Amino acid sequence: MIKVYSTQMCPYCFTLKEWLKEKGIEFQDINVAEDQNAAKEMVEKSGQMGVPVVDIDGKIIIGFNKEEISKILKLD
Repeated sequence: MIKVYSTQMCPYCFTLKEWLKEKGIEFQDINVAEDQNAAKEMVEKSGQMGVPVVDIDGKIIIGFNKEEISKILKLD
């Protein structure tokens, strides 16, 4: 399961989500601006207040780190 913690105003979040869609990768989009519990969960997992934060089966990636995401998901 992939969770993307994001906000609507974040350009990096938008780019990340578009990239995942282009790759055909399903993910849960969690808007931390609207869900304070999710925002708290994101900070507890990552230690970060900034978005995007990606949770891939418990592996936390801060920001749109295409190389790290590709490595974890074994993408070419």
